[in-house]
Amino acid sequence: MGIAVDSGGRSGANTFLFTDIEGSTKLWETEPVRMADALSRHDRLCRAVVERRGGRLVKMIGDGLHAVFDDPTSAVVATVDLQRGMAAIGTDCGIPLKMRCGLHAGIAEERDSDYFGSTVNRAARIMGAAHGGQVLLSQAVVNLARERFPAGTDVLHLGRVRLRDLAAPEDVWQLLHTDLPRTFPALRSLDSTPNNLPQQLTSFIGREKEIAEVKQLLCATRLLTLTGSGGCGKTRLALQLAADSLERYPDGAWVVELAPLSDPGLVPRTAAMVLGLEEQPGKSITATLVEHLKDKRLLMVFDNCEHLLDACAILADSLVRRCPPLTILASSREALGIVGEQTYRVPSLSLPDPKEDHTPTSIVPFEALQLFVDRCLNVHPDFRVTHENAATLVAICHRLDGIPLAIELAAARVRSLSVEEINRRLDHRFRLLTGGSRTALPRQQTLRSLIDWSYDLLHDPEKLLLQRLSVFAGGWTLDAAEHICAGDHIEDGKVLDLLTSLIDKSLVSVEQSDGRFRYKLLETVRQYARERLMESGGVEAIRERHRDYFLA
Repeated sequence: MGIAVDSGGRSGANTFLFTDIEGSTKLWETEPVRMADALSRHDRLCRAVVERRGGRLVKMIGDGLHAVFDDPTSAVVATVDLQRGMAAIGTDCGIPLKMRCGLHAGIAEERDSDYFGSTVNRAARIMGAAHGGQVLLSQAVVNLARERFPAGTDVLHLGRVRLRDLAAPEDVWQLLHTDLPRTFPALRSLDSTPNNLPQQLTSFIGREKEIAEVKQLLCATRLLTLTGSGGCGKTRLALQLAADSLERYPDGAWVVELAPLSDPGLVPRTAAMVLGLEEQPGKSITATLVEHLKDKRLLMVFDNCEHLLDACAILADSLVRRCPPLTILASSREALGIVGEQTYRVPSLSLPDPKEDHTPTSIVPFEALQLFVDRCLNVHPDFRVTHENAATLVAICHRLDGIPLAIELAAARVRSLSVEEINRRLDHRFRLLTGGSRTALPRQQTLRSLIDWSYDLLHDPEKLLLQRLSVFAGGWTLDAAEHICAGDHIEDGKVLDLLTSLIDKSLVSVEQSDGRFRYKLLETVRQYARERLMESGGVEAIRERHRDYFLA
């Protein structure tokens, strides 16, 4: 669903078309000259067909297009034109060019000639399920266009399909036409490859940049760990990456959920259970895993490793060393710390500049705002973004540092509070942001529990330094931290090591500018650490050191 607005943005039902060329990467490698000519002709064909059929070309995407049509029947006819044209281009250029097309209809938000929202994303997912030469339609498109199909055109119901957005299944139809192939392999869906990826009950928002970057890393490494602060969306990103990458792993993608475990010895057993393996007499469970996985091209997702780091590291190291085709994608607030591991820090969701003036249309492209509005609509279907509340929405998302879980907890409050009241109450966010899903893990049900989980995993000197760092409202340098935070149970020479550990555990972020490093806490973490400092009774002493340092 796009951001629902009262004014300022074009919002209405449209039909969205996505296409791409199947196997284009290989064609570029084997036939670069012919492919260059073919793609040039492809681009001209796309522009001409979309314009002729009354659509608008939103953008070209590599070897495909994204277009939008007011009339769903015109969109369907355009796909037939495109398939005919591509067949002719392939014949002329002497290379097999097979275009796949996906159509979906619904409401999306337009800004700067681009479109945003779950309707657009689902259209792309429908295209992704198709094979070259195939045109797929959603139920919404069939409902709108079927009575006006041109002669020689019909549709074939392919059933309810689990697309790779992990959302609810979609009724998918194949377009039939005398000029189009009729027979294709099974759709490229979640059901076509073995997996235990769970269906998600809420929409996946944004993360296009992160998905593209992590996909590249997955092609170059066999152990990739997504790190980041609690609630930043590591698990959701890992699951979506696994779904998007299924074609690379014919033996499937398997999630090993570690959050409920407290016994490190259960880590290998849990992995074996997910794969349907049982212990064998005279053989360790790790040896059984190795025997099963040694020739499998398979992706394993180790989710929530931070409280079982040693056990996860030992198992991952053993598996990647002894099972060459295996890839492991882990999520953790801290890296596993083993040879060959590639890490990727998951950032907060994108945010607009809070100092600028904002309107319903200006906030549309930003992921944090998209998430907040989407989750508000889940609990308050009449919620709308207006010129009056747009700036407040930006303020809420900024004050919550763009952290997805915090934003979801805040959005749940629109059942009983206005967004202005939510914003005012964020000074006491740990009392306000409670009431997460009853089926979620306890640490994901309140903002305080989320940070408690990370805090409780720290050693005492790390806890003490984190508390003292809360005195810095706008960040700090290493010199400032060493002068202000050392002493009283923190050795003078240990501040750098402790600070590095807090960075590794995703509680402190670091930025480099003009050859100098500067450190900061997310505001939510800072408020939590300040409360802990006040509870310890050390706040006045640290404030005095802070004052003396900056007045010196």
